[in-house]
Amino acid sequence: MKHFRKSVVWLLAIPLVCTALVSFKGDDRNFLISKYLDIFHSVFRELDMMYVDTLDVPDAIETGIHAMLADLDPYTVYYPEEDDDDLKMMITGKYAGVGAVIRYHKKHDRVVIVEPYEGMPALDAGLRAGDILLSIDGEDLKGLPVDEVSSRLRGEPGTTLSVRAKRQGVADSIIEVKLSRANIALPSVPYYTMFADRVGYLILNSFTENCAREVRLALVELKNRGARSFILDLRGNGGGSLAEAVDITGMFVPKGTTVVSTKGKIPQASQTYKTRREPLDENMPLVILVDGQSASASEIVAGAIQDRDRGVIMGTRTFGKGLVQSVRELPYNASLKITTSKYYTPSGRCVQKIDYSKKRSASDKEDSKADSVKATFYTLSGRPVHESGGIAPDVEITANRLPNLLFYLANSDVLLDFATDFTRRHAAIAPIEEFEVSDSLFFAFKEAVKASDFTYDRQSEKALAALKEVAEFEGYTTDAAAEFAALEKKLSHDVDRDFDIFRDDICQLLADELATRYYHQRDSIIQSIKSDSTILRARTLLKDEAAYKKILVPEKKKNKLCR
Repeated sequence: MKHFRKSVVWLLAIPLVCTALVSFKGDDRNFLISKYLDIFHSVFRELDMMYVDTLDVPDAIETGIHAMLADLDPYTVYYPEEDDDDLKMMITGKYAGVGAVIRYHKKHDRVVIVEPYEGMPALDAGLRAGDILLSIDGEDLKGLPVDEVSSRLRGEPGTTLSVRAKRQGVADSIIEVKLSRANIALPSVPYYTMFADRVGYLILNSFTENCAREVRLALVELKNRGARSFILDLRGNGGGSLAEAVDITGMFVPKGTTVVSTKGKIPQASQTYKTRREPLDENMPLVILVDGQSASASEIVAGAIQDRDRGVIMGTRTFGKGLVQSVRELPYNASLKITTSKYYTPSGRCVQKIDYSKKRSASDKEDSKADSVKATFYTLSGRPVHESGGIAPDVEITANRLPNLLFYLANSDVLLDFATDFTRRHAAIAPIEEFEVSDSLFFAFKEAVKASDFTYDRQSEKALAALKEVAEFEGYTTDAAAEFAALEKKLSHDVDRDFDIFRDDICQLLADELATRYYHQRDSIIQSIKSDSTILRARTLLKDEAAYKKILVPEKKKNKLCR
């Protein structure tokens, strides 16, 4: 009996010791925080008093804040009061401005309008794509970068501004307009349709405020029009609201289904999110399209659908962002967007790719671990899925590598100027469903590129230069001189040849640019999906019921269910 009592006393004493240790550790941490904040304050005070030049106080302090956050992850960001609009736009998809996409034009050393949004102040006032912005409220814009011009175009809704612009290709055509800033709501669902084979299709650009409502309305309409299957396109969707992701998933799975769980340091950061409404359709065949830019909320939807075997995920491996952020208010109307937890799909896996605690670069392209050595989880039907590295699609589509030429053309002034000149000379083009780039239009664009100062980096030339350096270092230059000369000749810059090689891609690029000029965003999407092979692959799969089911239900079902 005495021995038993002695044991009980020791068992009770252990928590007391642990409590004391925790308390000590807490006090020690508080001391360290106080110590280093005091040091930081003293350093700044000495600099402000003794440094040879006068410090810019806000800039110096914000530099310190940004440096501290840079050592964490790229999603923990400080927003001073003047940048609050950027944060609100990220969360809601709304901002107050004139409603136009702008970019810098090297030749003019000014910002030009690339695309004025339909029904928005810039377009309504008469501004067009290609117009060169000369001044805003009398302030000359020459040499100003895009972000500074953008900040001048934005402001409080209802406030006015005076814009002076020059129309390219029209001699002495100076435009002066007064615009009233308006709330600009970027559409989270820019386009949806039903194809002839009764496959419904919807693009979701971002998980901003109320996007689930837009998706629901589109789904109901497509079902009423007779859709028998559905494609949800999340390619390029970088995420957004976790709550909206849960609601969208809930349109396809039963009410009360677990969509995602979060785990963080404090209890409030650890939660389980379940669907709250009855689904619109929990049986309709579903394909979700993803790519390397599908992240965060996109991965929550794709992961939940995959774990429940509710639909087929098609495309390329997703980005791999398994971190959740919340916004904390700071003094003086500043804000801190801070990573508070990691999220886990219903099977229990976290898709986070980069471990920022190990100081790995955010530009790492591949996870260092192969699927074979990652922890394995299982979907409802027993299909194996793996942790980290994003969501691996059920049907992998080989990503089309963007030719180097195409990248530079898409961001070149020559494409912008050619399209501007074309629209000035042609009042209209064929209806978007029929519009194609003709041979004459293609050759005209090629001649315009050749006549311009357009250049682009050729990776093959860079690789050859590097090889020649290695050969010279190792003493092979003389013996391989003839081979190097022949290879250099073959790899020389030749626009004619390159245009012929990538003709289809260039025609698509030109068609997209012109469609935007004449038909704006919605119809430019119609133009871009005409030749989208991934959408065609998804439609083909949805028409093959046996192939669709075979992907979702393995031959040998495992006895492991997702939580």
